[in-house]
Amino acid sequence: MKTKEVIGIDLSKLTLDCYGHVSQSCCVFDNTVEGIAAMVSWALKSSKVKKQEVLFVLEHTGLYTHALMGYLSSEGYVFHVASGLAVKRSLGLTRGKSDKADAKAIALYGYRLREELEPYQMPTQTLEALKRLMSMRRKLVVQRAGHITTLCEQQRVLDQQSNALLFEVQRQIIASLDTQITALEDEIEYLIDQDPHLQNLYRLITSVKGIGAVTARFLLVYTAGFTRFATWRKFACYCGIAPFPYQSGSSIRGRTKVSHLANKQAKALLSMCASSAIQHNPELKAYYQRRVEEGKNKRSALNIVRNKLLARVFAAVQRGTPYVNTMGFAA
Repeated sequence: MKTKEVIGIDLSKLTLDCYGHVSQSCCVFDNTVEGIAAMVSWALKSSKVKKQEVLFVLEHTGLYTHALMGYLSSEGYVFHVASGLAVKRSLGLTRGKSDKADAKAIALYGYRLREELEPYQMPTQTLEALKRLMSMRRKLVVQRAGHITTLCEQQRVLDQQSNALLFEVQRQIIASLDTQITALEDEIEYLIDQDPHLQNLYRLITSVKGIGAVTARFLLVYTAGFTRFATWRKFACYCGIAPFPYQSGSSIRGRTKVSHLANKQAKALLSMCASSAIQHNPELKAYYQRRVEEGKNKRSALNIVRNKLLARVFAAVQRGTPYVNTMGFAA
C-alpha cells in the first residue's frame, strides 16, 4: 500500500520527539510502553490515514530503541531504521540542532525515500539474546586483555615483594573475568544448540576453513540469520572489505580502495580469519602467495582472501551444504 504519511522519531533516553511530514504536526512522548502507544495513536489521528499508510522512521540509538521497535513490530506497523549518517548527509548544510529539528529531518528523509526504504524486520529473540551476550563478552575480553598487559608490564618493572598485593588483586580480577567469559560462551553455545535453524547455519559457516567460532556467531547475528543481506557483496560492503574506485574526470586517478564507513569489528574478525587461512589452508596460502608474486600489495592480497572467505560462507549457506575443499580431490 502506498505511503501517505511519514513520522520521523528522534529518540533519547527519556523522550520521543515526533514529527509528521505531511500533517506538519509535532509532539513529545515518554519513551515508555505507554508513551509509545500514545505516540502511535497521535500519529494515526493527526495524519488521518490508515495504519498501513503510515511509515515510522527512526535512527538506531542502541538500547533506547528496543521498546519502540518491539512495539511497532508486534502491532504490525511499518517502520524503517535509518542510518544517522545517511540522514545527516541527506540534509545538506544545516545550522543549529534540537530534538524537534532532528525529528523533522528524519521525517523529511523518510518522505523523500519512502518508495525505496525497506521495512525493518525484527530479528528473532534468540538472535537478540545472542547479540547482547556477544557484546558483553567482547567488553570483558577487552578488559581482561588490559589487565593482563598491565600486570605483565608491572611484573617486569616493579619489585615482586613490595607489590605482592597489587599483583595478586589483578590476578584475581583476570581469573574472575575468565570465569565470566566462559559462562557467556557456554550460554551462547546453548542458545545456538537449542535452535535447529541457527545450529545448521553455524555448522555451514564453520565448514569454511579459516572461519572460527567467534566470527561464525558474529555472522549469524549481524546478517539476522542470513536474511538481512541478499548477497555476500553487500555484506562485504557493510564490513568495509569491498574495494571501490576513486577517480573523476582526467585529474583524479586515485587507487581503488575500501571505504572507512564500515563495521570495524566485522573487518577485524575477517582479517584474523584471512590471516589464519593463509597459514593453515594450503589452497588459500598458495593463492595468496601467487597474487603477491604477481605484484599485488600484501594488504590487497589479504583483502582478496577476506572476500573469498565471505563468498564461500554465503555460498555454503545458500546451497545448504557444507563447503567442500576441492583442492583435496585434485590429483
